[in-house]
Amino acid sequence: MTVALDNNYYNQNSEEQLSQEELNYFKEELERQKEKIETRLKRRIEELNNPDEAKDEGDHASIAIDNLTSNTILREQQRTLSQIKRSLNKIALGTYGICSMCEEKIDIERLKIQMFSEYCVSCRNELDKRS
Repeated sequence: MTVALDNNYYNQNSEEQLSQEELNYFKEELERQKEKIETRLKRRIEELNNPDEAKDEGDHASIAIDNLTSNTILREQQRTLSQIKRSLNKIALGTYGICSMCEEKIDIERLKIQMFSEYCVSCRNELDKRS
């Protein structure tokens, strides 16, 4: 079990934890982003299931390029949606804002920029160097 769960992060010193107001803000914003992405994914999947009629080779090429682009965007949106769901789960577990690598607090300014950050800046930089 992680240090965060053992020590119950949200019962620690108030200087080290996110306030309930901050948690509510992140939760609401993450849920808003989740809903927005799910709506876009649903709409795009419906479009892919009801393709336009291709009348000639140019239409076929255009549709193929559109589908390739759409698939790339869909994969990225699904990845982001997965990260958002993990963050919402962390909020529910009381571990949101804790680095998954070093288990230290993630700076709130970093969370404001990327709400589904799983790593603090130091650990993210370390992971980027490895890849």
